Amino acid sequence: MSHTAVEARPSEARTRLLTTASGIFYADGIHSVGVDRIISEAAVTRATFYRHFPGKEDLVLAYLAGVDQAIRSQAEAAIATGTSAADSVRALASSIAQGIQSPGFRGCAFLNAVAEYPDPASSVHQAVLAHRAWFLDTVHTLMRNIEETQADAAAQHFVMLRDGAMAAGCLFDPAVICETFLRGVDGLVGIHGSRQPS
Repeated sequence: MSHTAVEARPSEARTRLLTTASGIFYADGIHSVGVDRIISEAAVTRATFYRHFPGKEDLVLAYLAGVDQAIRSQAEAAIATGTSAADSVRALASSIAQGIQSPGFRGCAFLNAVAEYPDPASSVHQAVLAHRAWFLDTVHTLMRNIEETQADAAAQHFVMLRDGAMAAGCLFDPAVICETFLRGVDGLVGIHGSRQPS
């Protein structure tokens, strides 16, 4: 095997660290979890941790990048099932509802993270804003494809419905929350689609 092929393979230790930290960060929060716990649960040495992640914030950013990629893939798959922009919006909402009803759901990883990193200058805060900008843009494109009039407002409305469902989904009966969320999205799509250009 060539030296290049070995370098191209992802590090098993890095993957284990990231997988372990991702589960713990999502379940228990970021600030409450120390590097020692991650090292112990991932069964790696301190030197191995710091070789892959110079500091805890680097690990947090890698965690959020992984969540971002998973959500992008989930959204793309859901949107692709729609036969129209309206169907795609509904499919995206259904995908979100499935996530809310999944075992171990603890809210939106990005909203959870930004609550722990309120400083707008922090790189974690910036990663959250970048993810949210992508999501809003994705929904805006769908809403504009339904009807250009007030697509900005419709996209922002969808994101607020989603944020509310994500927050309430880990506090109350997720089935009821998702039913309310999907009904709200369906109403939003209907109203938005009936708008006429001014």
